[in-house]
Amino acid sequence: MKFFDKFIYFLNSIFSALLIVSYLLPFIPADFIPILSILNFSIPVFLLINLFFILYWLIKLNKRILLSVIAIGIGFTHLTSLYVINERLNQSEDQLHLLSYNVRHLNMHNWIDDVNVSEKINQFLLNENADIIALQDFKEKDDFSLISKYPHQYVQHRGKNKNNALAIFSKLPILNTGNIDFKNTSNNAIFVDIVFNKDTLRIYNIHLESLKITPSVSALKDENQQKLIKRVSHSFAQQAKQTKLISKSLAACTHPKIVMGDFNNTAFSNVYRNIKSHGLKDSFKERGNGFGKTFNFDFIPIRIDFILTDKKFEVIDFLNYDFEYSDHFPISAWISF
Repeated sequence: MKFFDKFIYFLNSIFSALLIVSYLLPFIPADFIPILSILNFSIPVFLLINLFFILYWLIKLNKRILLSVIAIGIGFTHLTSLYVINERLNQSEDQLHLLSYNVRHLNMHNWIDDVNVSEKINQFLLNENADIIALQDFKEKDDFSLISKYPHQYVQHRGKNKNNALAIFSKLPILNTGNIDFKNTSNNAIFVDIVFNKDTLRIYNIHLESLKITPSVSALKDENQQKLIKRVSHSFAQQAKQTKLISKSLAACTHPKIVMGDFNNTAFSNVYRNIKSHGLKDSFKERGNGFGKTFNFDFIPIRIDFILTDKKFEVIDFLNYDFEYSDHFPISAWISF
């Protein structure tokens, strides 16, 4: 090979190896080597880079195309966590409509230059008219009329902080509530028990440890890299501890379960795999379409918000919304039982 092709093949080898290592991450506890979990967020980029190498070698009709083809082929099932094509079934009133949304404190810190963000989010949620709404990073406000429209609700604050809460709003009566307390953090998990079609269901709303990063590639480059790695590694280790508490609650629950919320980690992670292992399926993979991006991180299609449903349910439809009034995008699922 010419020198340039040798250099390209060298890069190809590195990114193919990184992609293959990333496939192993769901099987490695996040608190074992926390820094490895950063690769969870890089899998979409590694896949795209390897597709570029495939195109490059294809144009040159070079057999070295096999390196990236094999690398992608080894983890082919991972592709359905990144991009899916599904048939959408018809929604109907006898289905349970679920919606999850990290509302980022209703723009309390004015990250969006729009004084009407709270009102627009409120109106969006009212228009969607979901049966169950799970909100993360919720801030209670007197003019947030959604609160008065849902007769059954459970709002759990972190201590006395009224600006940071998890909330579940329900059209269906709430029989029981619970709080899974995460120590020494502003993140948390809650659940409610409701009756749907004469069966008691448990609905979880979880918000795993935040990574505390600015959702921008350029902003991450400008940060002190040592401090960034240390902070993010700590967050992944905390997520592992929090997931154990959630898993304990899921294992003890005898009702059909639904888990919604902001995992602050991807479908390629160990925390996602552990939570999903409790008889749950990913509603995006069942009925979603496209990349399913839920976190507004430049051009990278990151999916860190989930609606996981009991395998007893049939997922009828799933939607990602292009609604940019938080750093997250809302998601919805329609299920039948």
